[in-house]
Amino acid sequence: MGIETHCFAWSDGAVCKEIADYFYPISILEKDDILQKCIENNIDGITTIATDMAVPTICYVAEKMNLVSNSSISSFASTNKSEMRNAFKKGNCSMPKFIEADNIDVNTKDFKFPVIVKPVDRSGSRGVTKVLFENQLPEAIQYAITESFCKKAIIEEYIDGDEVSVETISYDGEHTILAITDKVTTGEPHFVELAHHQPSSLSNEIQEKIKSETIKCLNALAVNFGAGHSEFKITPNGEVFIIEVGARMGGDFIGSHLVELSTGYDFLEGVINIALGKYEKPVLKSNAFSGVYFLCKETEQILPYFYQNNSFDILKEIQNIALQEVMNSNERSGYLIYQSNERIKL
Repeated sequence: MGIETHCFAWSDGAVCKEIADYFYPISILEKDDILQKCIENNIDGITTIATDMAVPTICYVAEKMNLVSNSSISSFASTNKSEMRNAFKKGNCSMPKFIEADNIDVNTKDFKFPVIVKPVDRSGSRGVTKVLFENQLPEAIQYAITESFCKKAIIEEYIDGDEVSVETISYDGEHTILAITDKVTTGEPHFVELAHHQPSSLSNEIQEKIKSETIKCLNALAVNFGAGHSEFKITPNGEVFIIEVGARMGGDFIGSHLVELSTGYDFLEGVINIALGKYEKPVLKSNAFSGVYFLCKETEQILPYFYQNNSFDILKEIQNIALQEVMNSNERSGYLIYQSNERIKL
């Protein structure tokens, strides 16, 4: 794209530091240090791809430099699960009952078990537990609080059913739905994602409900610019409940690879252009199937596909041959990305 890039990250594990034109070993949480560097370099735009942690810094820098982004208020609501749910409530979004906790003494007498306990400010399944009985609640709350940056958790009633995410791009409050992604997880207790597939196999009627609820949730959070990644649960009788919204692309290669593989639209280029104040309404050209499978102890049956050439291969890598049962996304051992004229079932 002919763009000069300035990358901020901890030096250890910063995968793009050799690719960016300029790299700064500054934590993405150090917003004033990043602002100073951005002012010095007179940047034209700032964005992230798939980490919630960077969103408040991006909006802070953009507001200070009069660049395109969501507001700082919006960034807080989209990265704090408690604030997010308060915004959903005001926006009349369909959501599970929830309560916030900063210690193990919490009143859940009006809740129906099972419940989900999670940190208010983490992603990638960190600190998440499904709790079947009330006597298991203190341990789950303590686990979530330990993983939380601000040492708070939310408890919400568990919604049984299919799980999907919705990938969107927005400019000045105009939202375009790019894809609905079907998810496969480990299930209880930690719900680590094992595979993603596009397009969704849900009925058109359910997909229209999901799309309508997505627009409502984006508006409730004032996610007016850039990527959106909205996660929903769909009950067996067709009710749609919002779980959370990220004001960024979906991780796990959803935003970076799967959307373009299944629709032909370069999502990454679109997000960068919006940050630079340029926007063209997306044109979805393709109707391919795409997906990603993750390697771990729970999916060891797919290991042979990593050692052979498959007609659907796009990208695959084994990162750790010692497969383990996973409690969060960082513990997975590899991935296989595919594209095909049908959904690939391994």
